[in-house]
Amino acid sequence: MNLLKETLEILKENNKIQADVWWCVLDEAHFSWKDFKKLADIDYDPGYGGNEIRLSLKVVGQDWWLERGEYDGSEWWEFKTLPKKPIAHRIPIDLKGD
Repeated sequence: MNLLKETLEILKENNKIQADVWWCVLDEAHFSWKDFKKLADIDYDPGYGGNEIRLSLKVVGQDWWLERGEYDGSEWWEFKTLPKKPIAHRIPIDLKGD
């Protein structure tokens, strides 16, 4: 799998283009989309075993971001958006589980 091609594909699947990316994040520091494209043009094995792409990597836009998902070494991008604020307002009795 090529990380750059995978990233461009998930952007397209979510109706985003490269110009929608504001910045990228790795280990609490940001860098540009231009730098990401240079670094991300690499092949990696997304299958089970050990993850090859650092899980702290994020690609950020106005109200959305991509973050790395991982299960047992298998890895992928997850598209995240800000949750919509519910219309109803209600103060809960408590926050404990059922």
